[in-house]
Amino acid sequence: MPEDQPEVVITSKPKKWNTPRSQQLEWLEHPETSFHPKALLSDGPIVILDTETTGLDHKVEKIIEIAAVKLYNGEIIERFSTLVNPEQPIRHSSFKIHHISQEMVETAPTMAEVIPQFEAFIGDLPYAAHSVIFDYSFITEAYKKHLGKRFLNPRICTLELYKAVFPEEQSHGLSSLSARFGIESFVNHRALDDAEQLATVFDRLKQLYIQKNAWKFSQLDNVPYLLERYIRLSKAAQTLQAEMADLKEVFKLYFTEGGVPIQASTGEVMTASLKRNYDYESAKLNQCIEAFGLWPKVAKINLKALDKLLFKPITTPKMIDETTLDLSDELTSAATQSVKTPIITEEQRQALLETRTMVSQGWTLNIAKLASPAVKKNSTDEPPLPDGSELPLNEIVEETDPTD
Repeated sequence: MPEDQPEVVITSKPKKWNTPRSQQLEWLEHPETSFHPKALLSDGPIVILDTETTGLDHKVEKIIEIAAVKLYNGEIIERFSTLVNPEQPIRHSSFKIHHISQEMVETAPTMAEVIPQFEAFIGDLPYAAHSVIFDYSFITEAYKKHLGKRFLNPRICTLELYKAVFPEEQSHGLSSLSARFGIESFVNHRALDDAEQLATVFDRLKQLYIQKNAWKFSQLDNVPYLLERYIRLSKAAQTLQAEMADLKEVFKLYFTEGGVPIQASTGEVMTASLKRNYDYESAKLNQCIEAFGLWPKVAKINLKALDKLLFKPITTPKMIDETTLDLSDELTSAATQSVKTPIITEEQRQALLETRTMVSQGWTLNIAKLASPAVKKNSTDEPPLPDGSELPLNEIVEETDPTD
């Protein structure tokens, strides 16, 4: 190794804990969660980490600095820190944030050298980071490329904890979090400094989150019963919503026919008013909004649509010879228009990605009815199950209309 090549810095104190491996492996039951209750409630050590990167897209950008500290009983007992040669250029927009130049990483170890040392440092321990999904996305890419596996340690997002405990704060960045606890912020977007800064407030933030969500934590062992109750309430709510929709239609018809306000025996009065909705000519409307500077007042960005656009494959639009198509068919015509719609270029995609600030994620609950062992799917189009076996329990049964 050349004399001027930065070395991986690992400092430690004698270990003071004894975390059973069975408990560590138990933490890995649900590796994809951004908040893992068992990790948050554990009295064992936790790793606080941070990364700096060449850009924001974990699929094409690379880590240029990674740092982590082991926190136990409110004290940092071990540190890991190194620059990383990304073997690709550092975007100027990223350099303006972390001020890590190309020259600084030229002699640094590559990720192939760093990631085994990082894995040895973190072991099976849970870890936390501010907007953890960002760091996880980059680290798991490195794990897959150089270790042939994913980064499965349970993770905790302090950004989500901060939002849950102090939702009224205008900003939920790391500087704001430090200031909230009366700690002078020295956040400078260097990995080790930011990891240590987060470590100084982590235990207090964790305790406030646990206190605020004490009832939720107390119910974790009751989840099977709560699911049954949730399904019953969902069905009742659906029935009520359907009935309320029918009643609203009756009331609307009543007022359409000239009905007067109605008063209930409990004193509430129902009235009705007409609300007009208008359509606009898009081209002219856009010109007016642009000319009058009204975009901030009337426009709201559809972030879901933007995300879909960013992660569509970058392809060249196919050209179709319309003379070979029957354009009287509305579906064919619509398909032609869809195919000819241009998709953003890679340069446009990168420019949009660089406008991102933070990454977050949340759960979506889905409930599907599973097949009973006695239920079989009869279809003349499908071969019978081998050996006369029954439909697997994990196969979802499609509900069909018997009149079809």
